[in-house]
Amino acid sequence: MGIFSDIMDKIFHHGKPAAPAAAPAEASPTEVAVAAPAAPTPMDPVDVAAVLDALKAQSGQELNWRVSIVDMMKLLDLDSSLGHRKALAAELNYTGDTNDSASMNIWLHGQVMTKLSENGGIVPSELKA
Repeated sequence: MGIFSDIMDKIFHHGKPAAPAAAPAEASPTEVAVAAPAAPTPMDPVDVAAVLDALKAQSGQELNWRVSIVDMMKLLDLDSSLGHRKALAAELNYTGDTNDSASMNIWLHGQVMTKLSENGGIVPSELKA
């Protein structure tokens, strides 16, 4: 699982209980149990800003997730180190200089917001790249 997947998981599943597992049907000794592939379940749209604002309120910290990828990652309890952000940049196909962390961070924030939107998140347009 990649870093963006971790971000998505923390936002899209925030406060949602895990779906209960279905009890397996018992097969007779002569039957061979073949598991059917799980049907994809459509995801309800998630208000990304509302989730992150709620996390910020709970954290008691002054984290400006609306402009800072570092603050967003901290809010989601993810590693926000430079190395981890460089890995996220590589995952999202950043072509700029990763040693220019300010430019990379701005790009990362916009790309993460855009990708969240592309994956079913409701993201204010001013936050997208």
